[in-house]
Amino acid sequence: MPQVVVDVVLKPEISDPQGQAVLGALGRLGHIGVTSVRQGKHFVLEVDGTPNEAELQQIAETLLANPVIEDVELHLPTD
Repeated sequence: MPQVVVDVVLKPEISDPQGQAVLGALGRLGHIGVTSVRQGKHFVLEVDGTPNEAELQQIAETLLANPVIEDVELHLPTD
């Protein structure tokens, strides 16, 4: 059964307090090479047959994400 991965992250102009907290913790733990952290959501959808990209995009933008503040990236299966 094909799997489609949907990654949702806050748009760059939206503040990410959780990402900032992780970045601060990394610095306190001595990991100084990380300069930015953005947190997000990761969904894996199993679909019957060939995935319909337009339908999946609509699902992602209306149910899985808030398109006003979040960006969506679909990862469709490759043949």
